[in-house]
Amino acid sequence: MKDGWRGYFGLCGSLLYWLLVAPFQGKPYRMAQVFAQTVRIGVQAVPMNALTSLTIGAVLAMQVAAELRKMGAESLVPSLVASSLIKELAPLITAIIVIGRSGSAVTAELGTMKVSEEIEALEVMAIPPMSYLVVPKFWAMTVMMPLLTVFSIYIGMFGGWLIAWSALDMSAAFFISRALDYVELRDVAIGLLKSTVFGVLVVTIACHTGLTVSGGAEGVGRATTRSVVISLLAVFAANAVLTAIFFF
Repeated sequence: MKDGWRGYFGLCGSLLYWLLVAPFQGKPYRMAQVFAQTVRIGVQAVPMNALTSLTIGAVLAMQVAAELRKMGAESLVPSLVASSLIKELAPLITAIIVIGRSGSAVTAELGTMKVSEEIEALEVMAIPPMSYLVVPKFWAMTVMMPLLTVFSIYIGMFGGWLIAWSALDMSAAFFISRALDYVELRDVAIGLLKSTVFGVLVVTIACHTGLTVSGGAEGVGRATTRSVVISLLAVFAANAVLTAIFFF
């Protein structure tokens, strides 16, 4: 357990070096790799993220409307849907999707390269694995996670409006204006901060787990499962801590 923590923080320290120091020492990372990972990690996750966010927004609106209708306060549906999505649900939904789809793929890719000795081959060719493999994934994850979160908010709001329009006869203009009345810039900043922290946790855990794989193909499978479980626990714990910080 202690070696695992030491290895994880060692990877984070090495990553900071390659991100902040190495480019000024004539050791830049390849932007082509960053763009390729951005497509794999972020762009290709858009359809799944859109479908999930649409259904979550619709279900949230139905649940909220059912309770508020009892009190005659249906006009609060847009504000509650928007607030819940921006500060909590959209960052969490996006993180869970990225963990299941992209985080596991990163672990499996690096783990396969590890057991097949491809990482050692990169070192023999004087290609730093951190610069070539980890840094592009880090940038792709930390950039795309907030963007996917913003996309999730819009799609979730659209799902909520569909329910408000069909069940409460609420126009799009009224829905948007009521949502904006109760949403502050601080709420958006909280949601984006959470998604950025989640992205850093997911990519560092996935990379560390993949780079420490042993035991052949069976070890890759175990590492991928372990990466998903640890990432989910880390994201839920970080969400609780950040929510408590901003609440108090």
